[in-house]
Amino acid sequence: MAVVQPAVIHLPQGGVPYYSPVGEECAVFEAAHRLGLPLLLKGPTGCGKTRFVMHMAARLNLPLYTVACHDDLTAADLTGRYLLKGGETVWVDGPLTRAVRSGGICYLDEVVEARKDVTVVLHPLTDDRRILPLERTGEILPAPASFMLVVSYNPGYQNILKSLKPSTRQRFVALEFDFPPPAREIEIVATESGLPADRVEPLVRLANRLRALKGQDLEEGVSTRLLVYCASLIAAGMATTLAIDTALIEPLSDNADVKDGLHEVVRAVLG
Repeated sequence: MAVVQPAVIHLPQGGVPYYSPVGEECAVFEAAHRLGLPLLLKGPTGCGKTRFVMHMAARLNLPLYTVACHDDLTAADLTGRYLLKGGETVWVDGPLTRAVRSGGICYLDEVVEARKDVTVVLHPLTDDRRILPLERTGEILPAPASFMLVVSYNPGYQNILKSLKPSTRQRFVALEFDFPPPAREIEIVATESGLPADRVEPLVRLANRLRALKGQDLEEGVSTRLLVYCASLIAAGMATTLAIDTALIEPLSDNADVKDGLHEVVRAVLG
């Protein structure tokens, strides 16, 4: 079994990914990092949580280790394990261990999807000890001042089987994310896609109408990410109706009746 290979991003100062703040989230992140506090990001899929972490890691000029959590992710996937290499058994650090050793940022996306033993291994890093015990090697790694642990999850998918225990959640300072206000979302989508703002405006208006259906016909509303995809397709020359169908309707549902209802919303908003 191989160790999880994270997306490791090393960006020099000046190579900062685009992110448009909607509040004081950048100041909160910087303060948490300066004080050695772990950070929890809560918000719907595609609202900018991952881009925000990438942006802040680049601003702070720190390596970022991103792990997409899933049902089979174990504590050993994060900390590391012994593997056979060239006929020898060698220890290979996992992404969390690498982040601690390098003094970088470890970002666990959708942390509630991971197995329960993952949260246990995080506990010593989320209090005043700031250590990572490696039972297999006998090491106890103190986290350097620059190390930061960031986790995220989508409360919309939270249920009794997949939720952070209060004892874990209260180890983090937290930020709640949502989709940006319309004017800011128009700016973001136009900047990311290259589609003029006046052509993005009706797409954002449509997205907000579709988001109002969440919890009725839809499990999730249209994300800002999907809006960028849609606008990018239009900017590349695709017909608006086809781009909307491809990026805003089909990803939301497989149910024919639901999709028919979504198309009716499109016609009502865009004519």
